[in-house]
Amino acid sequence: MEIFDNINKTVKDDLMMTIEKGSKLRIAAACFSIYAYQVLKKQLDGIDELRFIFTSPAFVTEKAAKERREFYIPRLHRERSLYGTEFEVKLRNELSQKAIARECAEWIGKKVKFMSNTTSENMGGFLNVITAKNEMTYMPLNGFTTVDIGCERGNNSYNMMTRFETPSSGEFVRLFDSVWCDRSKLQDVTEQVIDNITAAYNENPADFLYFFTLYNIFNEFLEDISEDVLPNEATGFKQSKIWNMLYAFQRDAALAIINKLEQYNGCILADSVGLGKTFTALAVIKYYENRNRSVLVLCPKKLSDNWRTFRENYKNNPVAADRLRYDVLFHTDLSREHGMSGSIDLEKIRWENYDLIVIDESHNFRNGGEVYGENERDNRYNVLLKKVIREGVKTKVLMLSATPVNNRFNDLRNQLALAYEGKSALINEKLNTEKPIDDIFRNAQRVFNQWSKQEPENRTTTAMLKALDFDFFEMLDSVTIARSRKHIEKYYNMDEIGRFPDRLKPITLRPDLTDLNSAITYNQIFTELMNLNLAMYIPTDFLLPSAVVKYIDASINITPEHDTKLQTLLGLIAGKIEHPINGANKKILIFSAFSDTTEYLYDMVSVFVKNNFTLDTAMVTGSIDGRTTIPKFRATRLMNRSPLMKNALN
Repeated sequence: MEIFDNINKTVKDDLMMTIEKGSKLRIAAACFSIYAYQVLKKQLDGIDELRFIFTSPAFVTEKAAKERREFYIPRLHRERSLYGTEFEVKLRNELSQKAIARECAEWIGKKVKFMSNTTSENMGGFLNVITAKNEMTYMPLNGFTTVDIGCERGNNSYNMMTRFETPSSGEFVRLFDSVWCDRSKLQDVTEQVIDNITAAYNENPADFLYFFTLYNIFNEFLEDISEDVLPNEATGFKQSKIWNMLYAFQRDAALAIINKLEQYNGCILADSVGLGKTFTALAVIKYYENRNRSVLVLCPKKLSDNWRTFRENYKNNPVAADRLRYDVLFHTDLSREHGMSGSIDLEKIRWENYDLIVIDESHNFRNGGEVYGENERDNRYNVLLKKVIREGVKTKVLMLSATPVNNRFNDLRNQLALAYEGKSALINEKLNTEKPIDDIFRNAQRVFNQWSKQEPENRTTTAMLKALDFDFFEMLDSVTIARSRKHIEKYYNMDEIGRFPDRLKPITLRPDLTDLNSAITYNQIFTELMNLNLAMYIPTDFLLPSAVVKYIDASINITPEHDTKLQTLLGLIAGKIEHPINGANKKILIFSAFSDTTEYLYDMVSVFVKNNFTLDTAMVTGSIDGRTTIPKFRATRLMNRSPLMKNALN
């Protein structure tokens, strides 16, 4: 027995002396490097044969069983070692790889046979040299590389190896031959090894090099792909009406959503306004309905008509042929236990029986849940989490929102928590991040707080993005999809989509309250309000009857013709109608935060445009039924605001 420290005494030097012409070699190791062949080329060219066993699966053709998948992941590293390990980079930099690979491939074709372990059983590594007079075994041997035989140091603190001779080595020879003959454990991979080595010196076309580069950049991602989380095209969802109405960027989003729902049980679709989040969600719904899954759409009441139209047999339903069958309920229904919501009896509904929940305007759930006492009622968030998601079947959650974050990252965290049932451990084991999700959001909020306190010139988007952890972006990439119009223009063919409208620079106008010289000004109103010590909204309710008349006499009493803001708006409307900025399109949308303002503007604007331009007006608010100047036309929804895009009735 002799010991080699692979520093003062190396295995390489000893093999140069022990390998004779006509020798037979038996090697069991995790990897094989052409540079180890190069070092011992003179000796190896003279042997009779080499039998090599990859002790872990390498170059095997069948797919790894799911239960052993983690065992197969490192195989790429072993297969790449043919061209040199990370510790043989100096040899690779000599640019002699082509010549070495050619010689090695020719030698293998004549004298070598490779077998690979196809089991999950561990096999130790060793090297047998069988000569006419002796048998020698070197062990332990991790790989047949220049590091393992002592030519390179690698990253080993020590690399001791022992040589046994006859009769001790005879046991290793018999062990090797026993495993070699067991075809239930080994697979012949000689041709695969030769093909891989040959690829190193073949003249490859440019497209092959391009794809090879992409493969090496993204191979870790490809290793993580599982058929279990990819959309199953056998369901026929790609033959649906809704799928064939989508643009390429919407189809990509739908497929990505399905993948994220299968992998993480949740996804937030946060595309910019106007990119068709509803239609993308309908394609996802169709996929799950084709798999016999039950689907619930939770939306604000004001959007319910839109969602219900897409599942009804209506003339203005562009996807009626798909016969969608999802249920539609309101956010507010989560706070109700009795009564009807449309045709659904809330007392009888089985909330826990939905496989997929699509939450439109999911930012309404950004504040999360609160802890309540025994006799207190849960808020909507808690009811959704406890009653719908945690109970019954495993529920996937698709959230739609153009503004998932208001002013804190917890807004996003609370919404994502619906996907993992509010239990961080369920998502931590799936995310490919170093930190748990709670720490990721905590750190992100800390970065945001520090960033918001900086001077304006330093408070840039770039500065904040640089300060955020990589884990934050890794997490976002896993469970969210958010594209802007600029993203679509950059990465998709706009010939199919058509050009997005140019966004003109906003015009800011600050007209006075009125043109009456005797009227109060905004500043005066602000000063008076700040001096009030009475009720916030209706202080006149607390006045003595004898004093009411004094306040009435002092009131503004501005009529529409003296309402400067209204008159300015009417002037803008007239200008847009007479000089359209988008062809002959004379449509105008006016938004307001308050329904009272909307009703006032409708009363004024509808008369103005009807009398001056014979155009009609409609009003929609969240609190009352819509109104319109079109006879016998209901204005309760915004379904037809873009008839050409939605394939709806005009």
